[in-house]
Amino acid sequence: MAAANRRKAGDEAPLDRELADLQAPARWREWMRRAEAVIFAAAEPVPREMIARVVGADCSIDLLIDDLNEDLRDRPYEIVAVAGGWQHRTRPRYAATVRASAAPVRSPAAGLSDLEATVLMAIGYFQPVTRGELARILGREIGRDTIGSLRGAGFIGSGPRSPTPGAPYTYVTTRHFLSAFGLATLRDLPDIEALEDAGLISRHDLEAADGPGSEEEAG
Repeated sequence: MAAANRRKAGDEAPLDRELADLQAPARWREWMRRAEAVIFAAAEPVPREMIARVVGADCSIDLLIDDLNEDLRDRPYEIVAVAGGWQHRTRPRYAATVRASAAPVRSPAAGLSDLEATVLMAIGYFQPVTRGELARILGREIGRDTIGSLRGAGFIGSGPRSPTPGAPYTYVTTRHFLSAFGLATLRDLPDIEALEDAGLISRHDLEAADGPGSEEEAG
C-alpha cells in the first residue's frame, strides 16, 4: 500500500517488451497485437521507432507487418506503408461501397475545395514552386488565401527561397500531405502525363517561362 501511495497518479509499470516468459509463438503473436493496436489507435502513420518501443529488441518489424497483413487478408482493411510509417487503410476494392454508404470518412483531404485540391496537386508535382510558377502552371492567379488555407491544414510548408529576382518563397508538401493521400513517398504520385493529357496542368508552360511572373512576391 505504501508503495502504491508513492506512485504518482497515472504512472504505470514499465512495459515488458521482451516477454521472455512466453514461448516464441505466443511472444510473436503478442508483438503483432501490440503493433496493430498502436497503428489502429494512431491519428497519423506510425513510424518504425514507435513500434520498436513496444516490441522486443530482436523483433523484425518488417516481418511483423507482413504477418499482420497475412492475418488481415480476408478483412476489408489492411496495413499500408504511408508517409514513412504504417497506417490502417480500407482496401481499394471497397472504396465504392464506402462512397455508396455516404458515411463520413476520416480523410483530411475531404474538405478541400476544387481550387485548393488543384493547387495542392501542382505543388506536389513541381515543388519547390512559387506562387508565380503555380499561376503559369494552372493558367490563373493563385491568391494568398488559397496558399494560407493549405498551410493551415498542414498540407504544405515553406521551401527554400527561389533564386529568381526578388527571392520569392517556394512551397513544398509535408508528411501530412503524404498521409492524407495514402502515399509512401512522392514517387507514388500518379503519372503526371495523364494529368497533362486531361488539361489539368501544363508542365510545358512552366518550363517555357523565361522568368518570374509579374505577380511574383516574397510571401
